[in-house]
Amino acid sequence: MKNIIFITGSVRSGKSNYAVKLAKQSKQKIIFLATCTPADAEMKQRVRKHKKSRPKNWQTIEEPIDVISVLKQLKDDELVIFDCLTLWVSNLLLSGFEEKEVIKIIEKFVEQLKINKANVIIVSNEVGWGIVPENKLARVFRDIIGTAHQKIAKVSDEAYLMVAGMPMKIKGDEKCRK
Repeated sequence: MKNIIFITGSVRSGKSNYAVKLAKQSKQKIIFLATCTPADAEMKQRVRKHKKSRPKNWQTIEEPIDVISVLKQLKDDELVIFDCLTLWVSNLLLSGFEEKEVIKIIEKFVEQLKINKANVIIVSNEVGWGIVPENKLARVFRDIIGTAHQKIAKVSDEAYLMVAGMPMKIKGDEKCRK
């Protein structure tokens, strides 16, 4: 049975590590869908470190914009870690998509999640717990992420909030996996 797992939390809260841990428990073919486009040397080093930490038999697909097309190609014997939603939304905005367009893309993403055959683990950052950003783009970004989180959490079978490396289950029937 298909399963959608949503993992959110602050920066360095352990979201990606937890997603990888859950995926390693699966007997499925694992695909890591990465949305990061490293623009400087430090970010390139981070990406290399992340790639090295993944098992060699996992497939990595780097797609900063057209994530929905990747989901459409997945099979029912696969599990994809989508890391991460916030970078994807940032990529869309910085590529010139307007707020309403990004919301429509997210709605299409959610619809694809519902009909998708593969298991999906979605990683995202909580961005709205701080001060109101001083510029319009940052406020639009924050608002889109909040809306996206609500839509994705609604269709997810399980949802986790990561705090200090600890998963707090916020949706789903079973007890939190440790």
